[in-house]
Amino acid sequence: MEHNDKIFTIDIHTHILPETMPNLRKRYGYGGFIRLDHHKPCCARMMMDDRFFREVQDNCWSAERRMEECNHHKVDVQVLSTVPVMFSYWALPHHAYDLSQMLNDHIAGIVRDYPDRFIGLGTLPMQDTELAIRELERCVKELGLAGVEIGSHINEWNLDAPELFPIFEAAEELGAAIFVHPWDMMGKDKMPKYWLPWLVGMPAETSLAICSMIFGGVFERLPNLRVAFAHGGGSFPATIGRVQHGFDVRPDLCAIDNPIAPTDYLGKFFIDSLVHSPEMLDYVVNLLGADCVALGTDYPFPLGELEPGKLIHSMPYSKEKKEQLLSGTALKWLGLKKSDFAFKQTWDDSI
Repeated sequence: MEHNDKIFTIDIHTHILPETMPNLRKRYGYGGFIRLDHHKPCCARMMMDDRFFREVQDNCWSAERRMEECNHHKVDVQVLSTVPVMFSYWALPHHAYDLSQMLNDHIAGIVRDYPDRFIGLGTLPMQDTELAIRELERCVKELGLAGVEIGSHINEWNLDAPELFPIFEAAEELGAAIFVHPWDMMGKDKMPKYWLPWLVGMPAETSLAICSMIFGGVFERLPNLRVAFAHGGGSFPATIGRVQHGFDVRPDLCAIDNPIAPTDYLGKFFIDSLVHSPEMLDYVVNLLGADCVALGTDYPFPLGELEPGKLIHSMPYSKEKKEQLLSGTALKWLGLKKSDFAFKQTWDDSI
């Protein structure tokens, strides 16, 4: 590794699955759910019914493997959340509720086993307000999770939908952090080649989520709600000038639910650092402030940062600013303190 600075490091954007799951098609009576086909050691195919979705390795389910890799990359703590394809917002609500409970119990178990290495985020049946709030309360009060991961939209609802506001209200009241991750990408039917849903659709999805929460007045009405967005805020940071100009010239279209300017919300939500270029990282840090940008890698997937923290360490920032980006902002978003961890160096300097 290039960097030798011993800075407490939290990765807010990592995904995990249970190694084994029940046959959900059989359990619920219809298809569309993910199953794991363990076709060779330390490797599995994610299958949607009989259709191949993605190949994953044991670092997608093994806490021990993850800790080995974290030690190598000098990451002290990972924030665990499910793989977005597992959200299953399209399913019948009581089935999504049942699946959420399984996934959340799994994550909570890992956090319970290794409390100084992992923080957990739950998933919710967001298509049903009552069930989502019920599971959110269980996540925080019973399972001890720090918050939840949600999608950039919920079926036909954007994040300004009135059906979703009570969930955000409950999260604010519970002090639960929210991580918004793109899924079910817009325009994917028009992007059959070149991995474009992931390269073009995902950044647009995140901008859709941020704009929906700004224009819909969610941040205005819930000023203590702590929300972080994946992939450096997607295309939102690069287009905030256009968004603000649209608000200025067509308030009759943009300001119908919230009269406050979009730029007023810069610094009032969080993003991860997964932008893949020093120029963009510097831009978003200047745009939002270092206390609103947290290390996030999308571990263990190839579109993520393959050497966690490498981009931040490569920047000509002070040690204090790097500490903010590598853990300070994460702690602020999660509502935690460094003293909450029985922190001891876990890195092997011989690696």
